[in-house]
Amino acid sequence: MDITVVGEGTVLAAPDILRLYAGVEVRRASAAESFTAARAAAARLAGALRQEGIAAGDVRTTELSLGPEYEAYPKVAAYRAAQGVEVVVRDLARADRIIDTVAGIGEEARLNGVAFEVSDPAGPLREARTGAFRDAADKAAQYAGLAGRPLGRVVSVTEEIKGGPQPMRMAATMAAEDSASISPGRQTLTVTVRLGYDFA
Repeated sequence: MDITVVGEGTVLAAPDILRLYAGVEVRRASAAESFTAARAAAARLAGALRQEGIAAGDVRTTELSLGPEYEAYPKVAAYRAAQGVEVVVRDLARADRIIDTVAGIGEEARLNGVAFEVSDPAGPLREARTGAFRDAADKAAQYAGLAGRPLGRVVSVTEEIKGGPQPMRMAATMAAEDSASISPGRQTLTVTVRLGYDFA
């Protein structure tokens, strides 16, 4: 192997899935009160999501915590309990409604962020691979020409894929004020390929 080149191919894809990071949080005088209240709020949240048509398999618990908050150590001011969930929204047209549903369960509600992703990136990645390979092949041909030697066959291919869900943090005050406050934009998927060539 006499030439190694790196090519890159990039495509823009429209995300079609929203991951919503939400949950509930309460503070009470005792640990038991706090935990009971958090569990009750989490049950309300789960029920509200079910009513909105979110499948049980699209809700995943991401946090379950209980602990003291100190006024001045070791004096405990309150006990904080929280339960967090990741909700997969497969219909982006309903994203605002789902967010409003979470915010509407009460003062315990928390909205911690969103991330968009492409559910089936295979097509865009094929396009990116083609671009990356062509980019690398063009570079190899140029180097062979500069070296004054004919380019031989490809003897190695290594791929690296970049891209994926991009989280966006948001405050709980970002409840929808209109019917289209959540925008998925475009997601960049990049393939980098390393080609090794022999000289002919």
